[in-house]
Amino acid sequence: MRNTSRRAVGALVLATAAATVLAACGGDSQDKSKGTTGSGATGGGSRTVTLVSHDSFAASKSVLAEFTKETGYTVKVLRGGDAGAAVNQAILTKDHPRGDVFFGVDNTLLSRALDNGLFTPYKAKDLGQVPADVQLDAAQHRVTPIDSGDVCVNYDRAYFTGHHLAPPQTFADLVKPAYKNLLVTENVSTSSPGLAFLLGSAATFGDAGGSGGWQGYWKQLKSNGVEVVDSWEQAYNDRFSGSSAGKQAKGDRPLVVSYASSPPAEVVGVTPEPAQSPVGVATGTCFRQIEFAGLLHGAKNTAGGRALIDFMLSKTFQQDMPLQMYVDPVRKDAVEPPVFVKYGAKIAHPTTLPPEKIAAKRDDWVSAWNAIVLK
Repeated sequence: MRNTSRRAVGALVLATAAATVLAACGGDSQDKSKGTTGSGATGGGSRTVTLVSHDSFAASKSVLAEFTKETGYTVKVLRGGDAGAAVNQAILTKDHPRGDVFFGVDNTLLSRALDNGLFTPYKAKDLGQVPADVQLDAAQHRVTPIDSGDVCVNYDRAYFTGHHLAPPQTFADLVKPAYKNLLVTENVSTSSPGLAFLLGSAATFGDAGGSGGWQGYWKQLKSNGVEVVDSWEQAYNDRFSGSSAGKQAKGDRPLVVSYASSPPAEVVGVTPEPAQSPVGVATGTCFRQIEFAGLLHGAKNTAGGRALIDFMLSKTFQQDMPLQMYVDPVRKDAVEPPVFVKYGAKIAHPTTLPPEKIAAKRDDWVSAWNAIVLK
């Protein structure tokens, strides 16, 4: 299951990013085995292209082998925690980048990455197959759109059936007494799903201060017992009661901020296929994310980095993503797997905000959120 994130505030950001650097360095040996294919490549030096990403990056071995066969480059993946922490880390290390390509910055923090000069412009091949409305840096091509997804509240169907309670469907529902102490969400400073949920509430309720707008809404959520954790993995895999992530004991929160594509993740590999996923989606709580890849400024292997970005827009990679990272491909002619289509929730009218408004308001909103929710 995928996550994403960005933005951080003060000492919390620096501490999180520093911890992530150590964690990522410690995991390099594991990434070499999981993220590298040797078929057709000479290995080492300029024949290796390094992809820096969040923990939820995944691709089939056969797909990475196809990239190696086509280009001669092997792929080394360096994962750096939740996507928000990974972006923070990339900014802190931008003068000495740890890789060639960064994948995982989305529209909630895109301006911050661009303003910090993380990327070297590159116009990827096959951009003609990508809708214009997701090409948010079309004038300069510093980043290339790779996937999209909707951040939404998910619910544990069994819990609500067992308690004879209708699951919530909208932002407004979540502050009702019936759902007290049921929701877990992610910290907006360290997790992009958490930040996207905040932006969705701002798009829904507006930016009035005090007891109005999104700030008033979050005060109500806090009073209604919302739980906040650092990452998507912690929220979904540990605290959410509907997750089947191989844990010994289920969490006790039947509502979690996750994705509209979470339901098929709970069904893949289950036989016989159930009539519906055990996880449902509150379709009135969704915010649209677009995720990008970019050639890191100062990359050692720029040719390999460009080749990898091109490959990530190819039909081969795009059609592999839905059941690897549970995201929607951006390529118009990509075909999604039947199980992804059958069980995933397609959101006709997700909330969204213009990139320029996110850029102008994000830092102030994150600071205000911290003061309201974490104090």
